[in-house]
Parts: sequence; C-alpha cells; structure tokens
Amino acid sequence: MKRMLAGVLLMLVSWSVHADRIKDVASIQGVRDNQLLGYGLVVGLDGSGDQTTQTPFTVQSIISMLSQLGVNMPQGTALQLKNVAAVVVTATLPPFSKPGQTIDVTASSIGNAKSLRGGTLLMTPLKGADGQVYAMAQGNVLVGGVGAASGGASVQVNHLSVGRVPAGATVERAVPTVLGQGEYIHLELNSNDFTTATRVVDAINAQIAPDIAVAQDGRMIEVRAPQGSGRVAFISRIENLDINPAQGVAKVIINARTGSVVMNQAVTLDNCAVAHGNLTVVINTDTTVSQPNARSEGTTEKVDKTTIDVKSDKGQLVELPRGVSLSEVVKALNSMGATPQDLLAILQAMKSAGALHAELEVI
Repeated sequence: MKRMLAGVLLMLVSWSVHADRIKDVASIQGVRDNQLLGYGLVVGLDGSGDQTTQTPFTVQSIISMLSQLGVNMPQGTALQLKNVAAVVVTATLPPFSKPGQTIDVTASSIGNAKSLRGGTLLMTPLKGADGQVYAMAQGNVLVGGVGAASGGASVQVNHLSVGRVPAGATVERAVPTVLGQGEYIHLELNSNDFTTATRVVDAINAQIAPDIAVAQDGRMIEVRAPQGSGRVAFISRIENLDINPAQGVAKVIINARTGSVVMNQAVTLDNCAVAHGNLTVVINTDTTVSQPNARSEGTTEKVDKTTIDVKSDKGQLVELPRGVSLSEVVKALNSMGATPQDLLAILQAMKSAGALHAELEVI
C-alpha cells in the first residue's frame, strides 16, 4: 500500500513539475504594452558628439531649443558643437500605468556621435501611435561600454552609441485598459493550438465553474466573468490554473547566416542513408611582368596567370537509424561528423527525401 501511494505521489509531483499555468500560455485581451517614441538631445558629452557639419538636424534642434529658452541666435551663425548628440528615445508603457509612475527609456544615436557615455538626456516628450504625449523623459544616460582613441588607434568595449536611462521617463497620461467587454473576458493563447485551447477550457470549467468558458477558435477563449471589483480576483484564479499544453508542431529552425540549427522534441527521423562531401574551388592569380627584348621597341606588359584547383572531399555513406526522440535524432546527426554548415544542406535534403518529419524554417 505504501509503495502504491508513493507511486501515485511521484506521478502527481511529475505532473505538477511539467504543468504550465494559464498565464504562461495565454494573455488577457486588451492587457498589452504600448510603444512610445521621441526625438531628443544628449548633452554634456566629452567631445564625442555629432559632427555638426554632417548632421545639420542637430544644429537645428539646438537652435530651436535655445529659442524656446529665450536665446535667439543671429542669422547665419554656424555652430560647431562637439558635446551634443541627436538621439531617438524609445520606451515601453506597461498596461495600467498611471500618471506619476516612472519607466525606463533607451536613447539611440541617429547621427555620427562616437559615444553617449557621460551625457544627459534633455526633456523629451514620448508619443504613442496616436500622436499624443504619454511620458516625458530626462536624465543621465548609462552606457555599458567604454572606448578610447589616440593617434589613429582606438579601443572599444561594447556598444557606445546606445544608452539607457533607468526610471528616466515619467508617465503623464494613462492608456485606458478595459478588462473584457460586458460580462465576458477573452483569453488569447500565445500560439494557435486547438488542443491547448480545449485543455484550457476544460481546466476552467472543472476548477472554477461549469460551462463558463468556450473556445471560439484555436487561439481565442471566451470566459464569463463577474463584473465590478470581483473581476480582478476572478482573473487571478484563472491565471494560476495548471494545464498541460499540447506538444508543439515538429519544427527545425535554421539560421543560414550563423549556421545555427535548433529543433524541438517533436522532431523524428526515419531510416535513411546520407553521404555528404564538400566541394572546394580555389582560384589563384599570379601577376608577372613581361619585358621586351632589347631594341625591339616593345613595351613592358603585366601578365596574369590564373590557376583553378577543384577538390572534392570523400563523402562516406552513413546509415542513420530511425529516431523517435530528440536525443536519438541528435545522436544520429552527430554520428555523421558534419559541421553545422553541412547540416543546413543535409537537413534540407532529408526533408525532401521524406526522412525528416518536421517543418523547416529558415531565418
């Protein structure tokens, strides 16, 4: 009896470890971030700002700012500034943000400034997609890098033309966020999956109340919720329900630029044989000078001699056994001794031959 109870407890612990909460696989419709954007100036740089002869918009911005502060520049004045940089300021406004709260901002140089290190971002209005100002940003810019240059030599660590201002923007306007419409709220799955949607509906109906959740499609779930102050507590209960999401579609992600190959656990492999050999073409050009004979009235000519060498590596035929788990597929691919760059071509050929059961996505 004790052994049976221990086995049941082990199964329950294993299920809870692999289960996800609804908040991990879905979000509440309407509860979303909003992107903010602004144009500003960073001042106080140590000679690493924009070269104003090549970035006239920086000078125009300075003149406009000074005029608003009561400083009128004479016509035709050519400003030679080295301590100012024009930047684009971006921020993310979280849902339910209220006026007076602060958010982080990022300042990115749009001119030819060498570094934003040590600069101060001047007051910058941040606008949303509707053109309204939702926050004001200002503060010292933190740059996670350092650089130095002298006599034509330079050393740089990390990126210097982008900086961050922690809590650098103050929210001035709230974005209205509605938790559902009428008596319903809507859950949106992060990825379209009918099985996961069905399991979410079953979990809500079984643990909250019967027949209050209905799946409208593979992504949207409609839930009948109480109105008023009780809706927040109701959503909290739903978010913390445990479910077992369905296994995703078998997929292999290939990054052709870096040679990275990533596959999920649903990838399987049929019996197949693979032979892969690299073809190398080497072209060498030697330049020689042809001198004319004495008193031949000829001219000295440059002669190019080109040699082409083609080499083909010996490709050994390797039989790959059927693999029904990710570890077996990885072992089979490693047995070929192919490099990541070789796997790009091999996986595509295996997919065309029907031996690889997965979607190929090239990024």
